[in-house]
Amino acid sequence: MQYQYRSRCAAVLATAVLTAVGATLAPAAVAEPVSAFYVPPAELPTERGAIVKTQAMSVFAVPPGKDGVWPVAAQQVMYTSRTQDGQPVAVSGTYIEPTQPWQGSGPRPTVVIAPGTAGQGDQCAMSVAFSTGLAVSTDPLSVSANQESMSAAAWSGLGARVLVTDYIGLGTPGIHTYVNRIESAHAVLDAARAAHHLAGTGPETPLAFWGYSQGGGAVAAAAELQPQYAPELNLKGTWAGGPVADLAAVLAQIDGNLIGGAIGFALNGFTARYPDLRASLNERTTPEGRALLDRLSTACIGDVILEKPFTRTDALTVDGRPLLEHLQSVPGVDRVLSDQRIGTLRPTSPVLITSGRNDDTVPYSQARQLAVDWCDKGAAVTFRTNELPPIAPGTTFVNHFGPELIDGFGTNNAISYLVDRLNGTAIEGCTFD
Repeated sequence: MQYQYRSRCAAVLATAVLTAVGATLAPAAVAEPVSAFYVPPAELPTERGAIVKTQAMSVFAVPPGKDGVWPVAAQQVMYTSRTQDGQPVAVSGTYIEPTQPWQGSGPRPTVVIAPGTAGQGDQCAMSVAFSTGLAVSTDPLSVSANQESMSAAAWSGLGARVLVTDYIGLGTPGIHTYVNRIESAHAVLDAARAAHHLAGTGPETPLAFWGYSQGGGAVAAAAELQPQYAPELNLKGTWAGGPVADLAAVLAQIDGNLIGGAIGFALNGFTARYPDLRASLNERTTPEGRALLDRLSTACIGDVILEKPFTRTDALTVDGRPLLEHLQSVPGVDRVLSDQRIGTLRPTSPVLITSGRNDDTVPYSQARQLAVDWCDKGAAVTFRTNELPPIAPGTTFVNHFGPELIDGFGTNNAISYLVDRLNGTAIEGCTFD
């Protein structure tokens, strides 16, 4: 079974890579701007994870189904969730019901995928780019890629149903609360509920979470909040790759690197939820700095790389000190950072955490500390180190995205880990490799 599974996985992965690249490069790979679908009704269902509406979608970036039909049929979906203050909110995403048998044992599982950093503008929502692989808008010029085509293709090819969340505020109205621990977790957990509604299955359905970078932090937060927010879910395991667990450490790391502008995504999201911080932030930033934050609120990560690569926050402050240094002196910021720290609660299902020792974007030390924190609380944690050597530090592409490919699909094979959990193979205690 293990040999057959690995052979099947290799075939699925190869096809996924080819279709993802083909979809991204195809001339037709330009999605329409955000449509009326993303506008929720005035009244939302009170149930968390309820389906608000769906819309058929053809996906070119996923391999053909059981009968060779391509493009693959999927659905844009809108479901209900909650903000950190408990307010009902609509969240969008992409749902794929596979046509192939589940390649593991037991009933067909659900896999919820939490995407890596896409941006903060509505056009950056993963579901906008999901069909063709690339979304391009012109007013202003903005580019966003479907980063999760490979993971969705791999899991769909193995026969799992897949729901890729867009998170709160991406596509749908309101600011995207980037790397907000609570709201990211809610979006993931309610995505699982929504998937079960769409599939006509119940909470006993085997469930796994998959995420890297921003997505790694989102699924890590979901795993530790699941016992209290969604105790009915049958969560079997989580892969939290390169997780954003200690926000302060991550913001300090990316300041000045290729995607340094992503700091603005975090600041915009947190001042929306903690509005009393806005005045203090405005006092410490220059007019150019405030203008950049406004621009970032409607930008995708591709726009950051094209327009403002290697942004340093000391160029945005009134006295030339890094912005994080300023914020740490603002009353209330310590509470915000404490609220966002992952690792204070114990997940009751197994978690695989992977991290690159030389990750130049999401620090290795804070990912390992997350594993230590959970292990100290009695969780079942496997921590695996990626030893990829430093290559062009600060450019993100190799030392951050390289471990994602290696750990997700290669030698640290997160798919194998989760399939074992979904197959019922027990795992206890902690392992650090």
